[in-house]
Amino acid sequence: MSILSNNKTFYINLIIIISIFILDRSTKLYVIYLDQINNGSEIFSSKILNVNLIWNEGIAFGLFAFNNNFHYNILTGIIIIVSLIIFFFIIKTKGVEKYCFVMILGGSLGNVFDRLYYSAVPDFIDLHYQNFHWFIFNVADIFITSGVLLLIFLELFLKKNIL
Repeated sequence: MSILSNNKTFYINLIIIISIFILDRSTKLYVIYLDQINNGSEIFSSKILNVNLIWNEGIAFGLFAFNNNFHYNILTGIIIIVSLIIFFFIIKTKGVEKYCFVMILGGSLGNVFDRLYYSAVPDFIDLHYQNFHWFIFNVADIFITSGVLLLIFLELFLKKNIL
C-alpha cells in the first residue's frame, strides 16, 4: 500500500501531526518566555497545578537523564528511530489505532525537536495533591501518553483474541 494511496487520510493525518507539533511548540515557547520575564520563578501555582519550567535531558518524565553527551546523543538517536518506526505503524494500521500512532508521532516530533534544538526538553506541567507531585511533563507528553494508553486499551479490551 502506498503512503499516498488515500490522499485524504494522508492529509488528515499530516494536519493532526502538525497541529500537535504546533500546539506543543507554542505552549513551550510561551512558558519559556514567561520563565524569562519572571526570572526563573514559578509561573503559576494552585492547589493541584503548578507551572514551573524545568529542562528534561532524559526520556519520559526525566528518566535516564545523563550528564554525558555521548549517552544523550545515543538516547536521542534511539528516540528518532522509534519515531520512524511509529511513522511506519501509521502507514500500516487503520481506524482508531492509526490515530493513536498519529498522536504519539505528533508528540514525539515536538520532543525530538527540543532535544535537537535545546539539547533538553522543556517540561512545565506539575500536577500534585498536597505533597505528592506527579512527574513534570509537557503537551507533547500528554499526546504520547494518551496514544499509548489508548493503544493498550484497544489491545486489552476491544480486540478479539484468536488462539
